[in-house]
Parts: sequence; C-alpha cells; structure tokens
Amino acid sequence: MSSVRENARRLAAHIDASTPAHRDRAVDGLRAVALLAVPLGHWMLGGFRLDADGLHNASPLTVFGGLAPASWVLQMLGIFFLVGGYASVLSYRRRPSTTAAWLGGRLARLGRPVLGVTAVWAVLLTVLSWLDVPGDTLRTASTLVIQPLWFVGVYTVVTALTPVCVTLARRLGGWAALPLLGSVAVVDFLRYGPYAEAVPSWLSVLNILPGWLFAYQLGVSWGEGRLGRRGARLLLIGGGALFAVLLLVFHYPASMVGVPGEARTNSHPPSLLVVALAAAQSGAAILLRDRLGRLLRRPLLWAPVVVVNLSAMTILCWHQSAMLAAAVPASLAGAGSATVAGLTTAPETVGWLLARVAWLPVFAGLLVLIARYARRFEAPWRTGTRASRARRALAGLLAAGFAVFALGLA
Repeated sequence: MSSVRENARRLAAHIDASTPAHRDRAVDGLRAVALLAVPLGHWMLGGFRLDADGLHNASPLTVFGGLAPASWVLQMLGIFFLVGGYASVLSYRRRPSTTAAWLGGRLARLGRPVLGVTAVWAVLLTVLSWLDVPGDTLRTASTLVIQPLWFVGVYTVVTALTPVCVTLARRLGGWAALPLLGSVAVVDFLRYGPYAEAVPSWLSVLNILPGWLFAYQLGVSWGEGRLGRRGARLLLIGGGALFAVLLLVFHYPASMVGVPGEARTNSHPPSLLVVALAAAQSGAAILLRDRLGRLLRRPLLWAPVVVVNLSAMTILCWHQSAMLAAAVPASLAGAGSATVAGLTTAPETVGWLLARVAWLPVFAGLLVLIARYARRFEAPWRTGTRASRARRALAGLLAAGFAVFALGLA
C-alpha cells in the first residue's frame, strides 16, 4: 500500500512539474468540477424501470421532489460555459493564423468524440438487436447516449460566436450578457405569462441560444479582464435574488432537470431560472478563483484535475454508456422476474437511492475502462491517406444511422 501511495505521489509531482507556469489552475479546476457534475447528476437523478418490454427511463425526482435542490448543485453547465468562454478568449488571442482556422480546430476537437461515440453505438445497436435485446431497451439506450450530445451542438454554436462575444466584451464589459438575460425573460413571460395560451409552443426554442450564451459571454468578459470581483459580487447576489424570486413568487419548477410527467421544465430549453443560477454560479466561481488556484498548487490535488481535463469530451460523451454497460446486462438477466436494486428497479424508494450510491463506483470504473479505448477519438485524425478517408466516411455513415434511430426517425 505504501508503494502505491509513493508511486501516486511521484506521478502527481511529475504532472505538477510538467505544468506550464502560465497555466490557470483555478480555471482548469472549475472545469473539472463542472465536468464531473455531469455524470454524477445523470447517474443519481436518472434511473430505469424494467418491465416485459425492456428498460425504460425513470427519475427519482418523480417521487422524491425534495431532491430538487440537489439539481441546483449538480447542474453546473453555467460554470462550464463560463470557463469555456474564458478559455476561448485565451486561445483566440494565441491563434497562429486566421480566425477561420482557429474556429475549425476548435470545432474538430468537439466533433471527433461525438462522431466516435455515435458510430460505435450504431454498431452496438445492431449487435444487441441480433442478440434479441428488446426494442424498448435499445430505444432507451440510444436516448441516453444522445442526451448529453445536445450540449456539444450548443457549445459549437457559442464557440463560433467567440469573435462577436470578444467585441461585445471589449465595448460593454460584463454588461454584454445583460441583453441575453433580458431575451430569456421576455420569452419566459410570453410562454408562462397571461398570454401563454395564445403563444405557440415552438417559441420556447428561442431561449436555447441566449440561455446558454449568457454564461459564455460572462466568461469572455472575464477573460478580457472586463469582469472582476465587483461584477462577480453583483452576479452572485443578483443571480441568487432572482433565483429565489422565480421560485417563491413565480413558482418556477424547483428541479434544474426535466421530471417525467411535469408540464414545465427548466432545462430544455433553458428558462430564466437556469440563467439566474448560472449568474450566481459564475459570480461565486470568479470570487473563489484565487483561493482555488492556491489550493491546486498541491500536486496531489492538481493531478486529477489534469486527468479530468484531458478526458473532458470522453467523460461527456461516454458516461451514459458506462451506466448502460451495467444496466443492459442486468435487465437481460432479470428479464423474468428478478431486478437489481438501484439499477433496474424503479427509483421509488429510499432503498433505491442508497443502492444507486453504491453503484456509483461501478459506473466510474466502467467509464475509466471505456475511456482507455475511447480517448483515441479525441486525438487528431491522420489525413491524406485513402484508408483514413475511408474510415472517416464509414464513421460518418454509422453516426448518421445512429442519429436517425435515436431521434425516432426510423
């Protein structure tokens, strides 16, 4: 045991010594926390119900409404977009050539892992179908796999808007994000206010871009040095106050994630409550930056942050697959009458919550195992050879087939 600890200390010291002096450890730490909140949230707030037709999605929030405040902590996409905007500014300044080339490189880094996971699952669905896995289980699996990928699409769009965000940040500072908040407020008023019955349902889609661009714009202003501690305090206090008013006065749903059976949802598309939470989270993150940076000077704390950041897209794209790697075989073993507590039992009891906590290390271990092979999708593709072009074309074709199935188009 002592030799394991010593090896871990040596590895951590090596990672620490290899880190460039200019690296902003606090920003990387914030990104790592936001990244890990995604699988933890999906693993704890999402469950399954098993019947004769296969696995179906279920949520403990349907029964345990008191768990909704947990989603306020686990919904950290505001932090992710904030840090993304900050990092994009630094990268944008260092771009070696044109803006188009810089943007192409950023988008390729986002697209490769998505193409990888969808292509692999296209093959898996075919194999599982041949093995007579129920169609409902396949539908549930495809839905869970594609669920986190909406984020990549939105993040791609906001990344493409980085030059515009930089211009606005230089002119308006942190106030550049205010019109985005106002836009979401107007749409929410229309869809939830006195004229709600006359408003078409598609209007809510207008919140997708400003709702998520809000925190990204804050991050750009932060990276440009136009958003400091004074602005951060305003964000923390103002965002917190708005959050409380929306909950207590305007009766927004308390959960940050969708709850089956509920008429309203905060997350898809984002409501004003999500923006208020993002504002408060962003303010807190900026205020804690220096303290977090000092803390991450410790090699044993810094090393896991580096590992998580290097595997960012793998974690986002494959964490649902890790849970499915346990749940699908369990559903087949229990197809008769037996179910596995915390895995294929309906999330309706305290026992399920305790059992699901016990499953978390298993999911994490499966994700680590998957990541050993899936991280290759994050590496740049070799170009110029006929074989590499053929592999990319095949991956694209498989990914398209998976999308058609997952989106219910076939």
